[in-house]
Amino acid sequence: VQLVESGGGLAQAGGSLRLSCAASGLRWSSYAMGWYRQVPEKERELVAIISWNGVNTVFGDSVKGRFTITRDDTENTVDLQMTNLKPEDTAMYYCAAGHLLSGAMDYWGKGTQVTVSS
Repeated sequence: VQLVESGGGLAQAGGSLRLSCAASGLRWSSYAMGWYRQVPEKERELVAIISWNGVNTVFGDSVKGRFTITRDDTENTVDLQMTNLKPEDTAMYYCAAGHLLSGAMDYWGKGTQVTVSS
């Protein structure tokens, strides 16, 4: 299984970035897909999860109303659209595949860095 993130980089506060994750080697339709983030010396936190069928989404409190998550079941990709970025959104962002109800994620990507300047 491979999850490969792309789209990270540098943005200014108030700006936008779009992250994408391409999945291969897994039974795509069986998995919820999620984005998590982590900064050094802090625990990894949930950003957003989308259910296997795209119907249900869950967002971390700090990103509600600013980020959206979508999945493309023809391309096996999941995107995270980030708007109104804040410096505190600076983190390594990881794509993951797992289960929405339990929150258990079985597979992880290597991450893409997002840096937001003030």
